Amino acid sequence: MAQLPPGIRFITSFSRDQWYRAFIFSLTFLLYASFHLSRKPISIVKGELHKHCSASHEVEVNSYKEYAAQNQPVKKPSNISQCGWEPFDKSNYKQLLGALDYSFLCAYAIGMYLSGIIGERLPIRYYLTVGMLASGLFTAMFGLGYFYNIHNLWFYIMAQIANGLVQTTGWPSVVTCIGNWFGKGRRGLIMGIWNSHTSVGNILGSLIAAYWVSTCWGLSFVMPGVTIAVMGIVCFLFLIEHPKDLSYSCTPSNSSKTFLNGTSRFRIQMPILNAKETSKPQDPEMQHLLIDSENCSVSLNSSTVVTGEGRHGTSAISFLGALRIPGVIEFSLCLLFAKLVSYTFLFWLPLYITNVEHLDAKRAGDLSTLFDVGGIFGGILAGLISDRLEKRASTCGMMLLLAAPTLYMFSAVSKMGLEATVVMLLISGALVNGPYALITTAVSADLGTHKSLKGNARALSTVTAIIDGTGSVGAALGPLLAGLISPSGWNNVFYMLMVADACALLV
Repeated sequence: MAQLPPGIRFITSFSRDQWYRAFIFSLTFLLYASFHLSRKPISIVKGELHKHCSASHEVEVNSYKEYAAQNQPVKKPSNISQCGWEPFDKSNYKQLLGALDYSFLCAYAIGMYLSGIIGERLPIRYYLTVGMLASGLFTAMFGLGYFYNIHNLWFYIMAQIANGLVQTTGWPSVVTCIGNWFGKGRRGLIMGIWNSHTSVGNILGSLIAAYWVSTCWGLSFVMPGVTIAVMGIVCFLFLIEHPKDLSYSCTPSNSSKTFLNGTSRFRIQMPILNAKETSKPQDPEMQHLLIDSENCSVSLNSSTVVTGEGRHGTSAISFLGALRIPGVIEFSLCLLFAKLVSYTFLFWLPLYITNVEHLDAKRAGDLSTLFDVGGIFGGILAGLISDRLEKRASTCGMMLLLAAPTLYMFSAVSKMGLEATVVMLLISGALVNGPYALITTAVSADLGTHKSLKGNARALSTVTAIIDGTGSVGAALGPLLAGLISPSGWNNVFYMLMVADACALLV
């Protein structure tokens, strides 16, 4: 008999459980990467919405105040003025751009508290699909302002507010789904790798937006909008919310047990465990998620009951009930300050690089992706360390302690040249995004399945929404403060970030 090909041996070496887990891991990774992909264009396009007008007059200036003293804005009948796109071509452009960030992030923070509660009570697949389709619409809507020559500030603010609200459907949904499929055994490392979707989405969003930013910045929003809408359709077609949604009909035997679901009666094959297996608790990561029996066949009837205690058998936890879980408030406040720092970089880093390194919007956008590359390694490292030490809080504290002096070094070293900026972007990205990634993934999943819940599995989405919603308040404050402080000098922005990092450490 011929030996099986290596590829087939590789495929059959994994169990059905492992293949389903790998599929859900990859699918949720791509789904949330598309969310971040659609958020990134605004930071790339800022350099095009307000151009450095001195380049047109061949006058080198170091700040916008100097520019305003030497040049007067030149009005043009065309879409784009010499200083950018109206109304962002005025002297208060930093405040206007900050208002765009603030409107999105405030809507996101407010909507997040409601999103988790709603998500616990609706099918995740439908909820996430609608959110992704709506997000694609509103992301593209911002870009349509270019094609329809719209110069009304409120049009862009309303597009940002609407997009911020619908994007709240993403995070609680994907964290709940991934938490349902993976136990606590290696959750830090697995979610650290999985959370790199944030950085991957930011990198792809930067590259896509930067490709069109100098020629047709409207496409910098339309293309990401189309991308997340397409992924929403993929979500509807393929997302499996919970292992128990894969129903199996088995042949009745002596070990079967009858359960009632409404007026229907089902027989479920119950595994027989010996004394050692029943007395010894298993690592949730090593338990089989699906019934593995040759006598079982997959049933597409979604109404079949798989276990005696269905996952909808207990009521969803209340908002106040989730707040009473030990650690939720503390980690929520810590994330508030950590996310303030991360999102300030997300929205203002390309513009900072443009001003300091005197690069165009495309090159600044490409260079800013290095911060996210560092974030990938930081998230994985944080998860690995927290699994080894079994102390999530200590891992966060250690990285936050190192992040504060690193931010100071970044503000000083980045002015020394492009090479120094590259190195500091990688290091800063790792230390800033490491704690942020750990809290929003492994910590949220741990708290959502805390022992105080006594087995109630319907708290994960609400807990995740509370933690990330509180963090989003900081995410809204960071870019706003950066817009208000940056006219007085970029050094003051970095001092603000260092204070926020210290507050996260103290909490």
